[in-house]
Amino acid sequence: MHELVILGAGGFARETLDVVEAVNALSPTFDVRGFADDAPSDLALQRLAERGHRHLGRIDDVLASHPRASVIIAVGSPEHRAAIAARVPNERAATAVHPRASVGSRTVIEPGTVICAGVLVSTNVRIGRHAHLNPGAIVGHDSVLADAVSLNPGAVVSGDVRIDERVLVGANAVVLQGLHIGAGVTVGAAACVTKDAPAGVTLVGVPAHDHRTRGKSQSS
Repeated sequence: MHELVILGAGGFARETLDVVEAVNALSPTFDVRGFADDAPSDLALQRLAERGHRHLGRIDDVLASHPRASVIIAVGSPEHRAAIAARVPNERAATAVHPRASVGSRTVIEPGTVICAGVLVSTNVRIGRHAHLNPGAIVGHDSVLADAVSLNPGAVVSGDVRIDERVLVGANAVVLQGLHIGAGVTVGAAACVTKDAPAGVTLVGVPAHDHRTRGKSQSS
């Protein structure tokens, strides 16, 4: 079994623990040594303790004190996750795919990615490092997700979509086929993206538009 430290102590850290425990139930793979977080809340610490796990300390300190441990960055914010990833050598990144996720043929999953239960990934997909695919997310054929992308619960990425790094696709949002979503974009919950999106914007509504244009007339 591989020593594992989960970086983060919030809700997605415990969801990641669920994925790891489901993997271990089929084939013992990870020896979870604990969690690292620079500023965990009291509630987070309580809920970890209820699961029988402990907070080991600040991230940099734990990386140094557990040099042989693999790590998963279980921090929801793509920006924060990417910043932490810059402090973690690539060879230490572990990948966790829930047994009840479906991953299609000829799909590549880079290290550090977490895929939760109920996720459907089609064929010829590429998923970058430290991506998070939350429960029920769907990724269509031939799509490419770059590093530190988050798909929130129920998000749908259609076929042949390219999503650049540090993008968050909100719960039940849809990105239509063949589109390109630029780096750092946030797609709001239940939005429907119908055209390419430049880097850094926040998209809301149906059809999705830059939130800064709210109240102005929109073309469909």
